Amino acid sequence: MGISGKKESEEIRYAVVTGANKGIGIETVRQLATVPGMTVILTARNERRGLEAAASLRDSHGLSNVIFHQLNVQDPNSVESLAEFIANQFGRLDILINNAGVSEVIVDEDSLRALNLDSASWLSGEAAHLVKDIIKTTNDQANECLNTNYYGCKRVTEALLPLLELSAFGANIVNLSSLRGELRRIPNEQVRKELGDIEALTEEKIDLILRRFLHDLKQGTLEANGWQKMLPVYSMSKATLNAYTRVLAKKYPKMRINCVHPGYVNTDINFHTGTMSLEEGAKGSVMLALLREGGPTGCYFDCAEMAEF
Repeated sequence: MGISGKKESEEIRYAVVTGANKGIGIETVRQLATVPGMTVILTARNERRGLEAAASLRDSHGLSNVIFHQLNVQDPNSVESLAEFIANQFGRLDILINNAGVSEVIVDEDSLRALNLDSASWLSGEAAHLVKDIIKTTNDQANECLNTNYYGCKRVTEALLPLLELSAFGANIVNLSSLRGELRRIPNEQVRKELGDIEALTEEKIDLILRRFLHDLKQGTLEANGWQKMLPVYSMSKATLNAYTRVLAKKYPKMRINCVHPGYVNTDINFHTGTMSLEEGAKGSVMLALLREGGPTGCYFDCAEMAEF
């Protein structure tokens, strides 16, 4: 990781964290906001919750450099409003952390707790057959999940790229991923090859893969056609986000563009089955957000360690 010629205390940087009114998002904002010279824009879909989150950081932690702006990653007008705000207020952007994400599943939480799954079974995916009748996804929920975790991330990134290109430090983009999106977890060998072939990979190919996936979901043939058994829609949203990260890194070599699995953190998205704290879960994102010139790009990190896609 390179070192900038300026001292960090002299740098003025602007960061955006999406989906940041709770969980890993708000903790990521808190940690980033402690960096000298950093202004952090905390975004959330719900305006009231976002304002309360920003106020809590200012009041409880003295972080007056945290400001709120509403953002619904599924709404192009909301995304454009954020881009215009940043352009008018700051003229550029240095850091984008795409943290907003949903699982969009129907869960029988009492039955899930009754299983008392250990973290090893959950993380390995061995518990897939145990939870198949407890965790379910409708077609509408599948579209909601993909429109947030994959297309929503793309929508925000593409709108903010012109501002990120103006960063004097070479911008950093961090996409929140999951170990569920790792290629080795996809049974379908052809899909693994397509998503793993970085030289041939394009956004159009990723879209085609998602269309095939959604077709099989509607036909009820996910397992027969080799898609993931454990949280299939969420898993594919993250596998394709990882692929998009690599495509983007190739296209913008002056930036550091990476994705990170935050760890098995105790959050809403895993129904509070996680074992890690929010503070631990935010560390990887913050580390990648603060990479210097010459730092890694187009990579996948498991917490703070580089790992295989």
